Amino acid sequence: MRLSIDSERLSPVHVGVLLLLGGVVMTGYGLYDYTQQSSAVSNAVEVDATVTDTDIDTISQRRGSSDYQPVVAFEYRFEGTDYTSDSLYPSSVEPDYDTESAARDEIESYAAGDSVTAYVDPASPGEAFLRNEESNSPLKFAAIGGVMVILSGRSILKHL
Repeated sequence: MRLSIDSERLSPVHVGVLLLLGGVVMTGYGLYDYTQQSSAVSNAVEVDATVTDTDIDTISQRRGSSDYQPVVAFEYRFEGTDYTSDSLYPSSVEPDYDTESAARDEIESYAAGDSVTAYVDPASPGEAFLRNEESNSPLKFAAIGGVMVILSGRSILKHL
């Protein structure tokens, strides 16, 4: 693979190093997000919340396919301050689904105006979530980064 920056061609080793760095960042962020969500779940306190909106975000992929991400926006009050959030899970890497119907199934129990229980980590009161459970999405993100590290490392070694 040949890439160029400002009309200068990058060697396969340079491309491999860039992909290696990207993989390290993805792996690190996925693992960090997983530990953050574990902490949020273990420290969470319940608050009353009101659903303000539900939606399905379409995430366009290559080759014309799409993934779908359920969104539930809600308002809540914690220690005298009003907040809004749209997180189902405590991780910043939210799960997405192959079909719109699967994403809709995730939010079918929520409707605008519903009173629900939300969960707040007192250390991050502006980041409430509706499901006090861990998602494996950050680990998937980390795994993709790990595969990038392995493949780019092999490519670098091959071209040295």
